[in-house]
Amino acid sequence: MRTLRSRLMKEVCGGASPIGWAQRPSGSGATAAMVRFKNRYVLCEVVSEDPRCRQCIEDRAVGLAVRDAIGRVHGDYGLACCSISFTVKYLNAYTGTVLLRCRKDSYRLLCSALPFVRQLESRNLRYPCFLNTLHVGGTIRTCQKFLIQYNRRQLLMLLQNCTNEEERQCIQKSLLSCSLTEEQSQSGDEEDDDGTETD
Repeated sequence: MRTLRSRLMKEVCGGASPIGWAQRPSGSGATAAMVRFKNRYVLCEVVSEDPRCRQCIEDRAVGLAVRDAIGRVHGDYGLACCSISFTVKYLNAYTGTVLLRCRKDSYRLLCSALPFVRQLESRNLRYPCFLNTLHVGGTIRTCQKFLIQYNRRQLLMLLQNCTNEEERQCIQKSLLSCSLTEEQSQSGDEEDDDGTETD
């Protein structure tokens, strides 16, 4: 069985392993095993002057606009390289945050084409906008951590740019209400940990 498989792999691939398969050397012969594909996650922000643009953002519209930009910039080769594992993993229309996934080998092609996204089309309407790349990470978790830090910095900038005292108090009140909720839930967890006995 192993010799038949290895013979077929040599005939089909010209001696090379097909994509996703690696040969493991062993004493009796080579066996095929799956290899994990590494991905990159690109965290972007949709920037538009038209407030209706964010309300009409859809996964499909963002994916089509990005694929179109890759095709215009890098041609069929770049489009084929990026399309293998490309997908829109997360989209928040309210904040305009988009998380794109692609293969590690082709993330530079994707990132270089993102500035060429000029508009998003949704329901036969075109909205002028562009994608601002915020972070490139190896996992969704690292992108989430970066997004939390980025949003905190943005809130601090908003607080510093307040024009009057009423705006400042409103932002401070909302910041404190968010942070107090986190502290209360954390302190509640600590009380539960202290109250329980371990054997």
